[in-house]
Amino acid sequence: MKINFAAPRSLKSGTIVLPVSEGRKLTSAGQVLDRKSGGALTRAMAASRFKGRGEEHLAVLAPAKLGVARVLLIGIGKGDGERNLVQRNGGVIVAQLNAAGETEATVMVEEPGEAGARAAANLAFGARLRAYRFDKYRTKEKPEAKPTLANLTFQVKDPAAAKREFATLDKVAEAICFTRDIVSEPANVIYPETLAARALSLRKLGVEVEVLDEKKMQALGMGALLGVGQGSERPSRLVVMQWKGAPKAKNKAPIAFVGKGVTFDTGGISIKPADGMWDMKWDMGGAGVVIGLMMALAGRKANVNVVGIGGLVENMPDGNAQRPGDIVTSMSGQTIEVLNTDAEGRLVLADALWYCQDRFKPQFMVDLATLTGAIIIALGTEHAGLFSNDDKLASQLAAAGLATGEKLWRLPLGEAYDKMMDSDAADIKNISGGRDAGSITAATFIERFVNKLPWAHLDIAGVTWSKRDTAITPKGATAFGVRLLDRFVADNYER
Repeated sequence: MKINFAAPRSLKSGTIVLPVSEGRKLTSAGQVLDRKSGGALTRAMAASRFKGRGEEHLAVLAPAKLGVARVLLIGIGKGDGERNLVQRNGGVIVAQLNAAGETEATVMVEEPGEAGARAAANLAFGARLRAYRFDKYRTKEKPEAKPTLANLTFQVKDPAAAKREFATLDKVAEAICFTRDIVSEPANVIYPETLAARALSLRKLGVEVEVLDEKKMQALGMGALLGVGQGSERPSRLVVMQWKGAPKAKNKAPIAFVGKGVTFDTGGISIKPADGMWDMKWDMGGAGVVIGLMMALAGRKANVNVVGIGGLVENMPDGNAQRPGDIVTSMSGQTIEVLNTDAEGRLVLADALWYCQDRFKPQFMVDLATLTGAIIIALGTEHAGLFSNDDKLASQLAAAGLATGEKLWRLPLGEAYDKMMDSDAADIKNISGGRDAGSITAATFIERFVNKLPWAHLDIAGVTWSKRDTAITPKGATAFGVRLLDRFVADNYER
């Protein structure tokens, strides 16, 4: 689908998309078209349940006088230009046009100046995200199942300004689609070495990328991470990415993001049930988001210095696999009793986080992980879990979540939970041994490998994959976290 920006002009083909505010209030352009159609738009709204509320839509076959195939009315609510709603409406437009089999359409954006340019750009951003498809392995598909929309044009008073505004958003959209691709790939295609290769592709954007192999990690003492992958024929990797977008601040500590990258999780010897195990291809979602974030920041030339790290492993149950009851030594020197080999993501993060703070001395660290099923029980698929030892950092992340619609909900940490992770045989055990507070105790485990550095943990297990279409996310990989963290960086840490 090609996205265009153009000055207002009359149309003679395709579909016209018109915004309508609450109370069925047409814009001035809509009123002109309504009069030209003999009141057909007003009559269609009156005969329907369409009120103009946000994301509502109504398709009207256009009278011959209009010279186009149809008119699609899109509800914009109060019409205050709220960014998330504008983006969602962009997605709704694409979904409805494809459902109708339309090939070209024009969206009428009437706001003047900067407001119009911003609205057009955000509509286009939402449209781009909703148009995403992961279909590379489909060899047979009915024509009616394929998207038809080839050209989407936004008519706006200042198309050049809209195009400039969209250029930055488009870099973020590109990174989101890149992340969705990574997370959607099957585990026979994406495994530690090939995921590292995807990260290496960011070098063309100016990102410095290193890949640590097992020999290097062994020398660093990463027994926790390496223990997870020792049952797999696929060797583990640690990806280290640096975006140095603020060279004048080279003497200031960078900010850092760390992701869990378990490219497939069988559970190891503590094997998972067969039903649903196929979903575990996206257990590397945290690392995928960190790679996507680095792509977004580099793509839009963010004025900030950032470190991104992904711990990449495959958790398999062969004769050399880690056993329940094994004790490993982490890079920090702390020993870990592995009571359950399916609680592996926290072991990966233990060494990845320690490596990050030991080498880079960052201002703070944020980790992302599809860590626990318990977070889905607690929060469902509407929020990711947020845990932090720093109120300022937690507030900044929560605000970015609200601003982008990728919402976070903070849960507690504390000494009582920390004591639950004490081991009788080692410094710490990797599960508490009970069902209580599963997401909290997992976060508490990770906290032991953070020292006093400001840190936040995002448990994204419930939001990494969607089982249904939403306004800007087709069913499948969501790339939840790329928009959130890009906004978090832009609002708080760019100079």
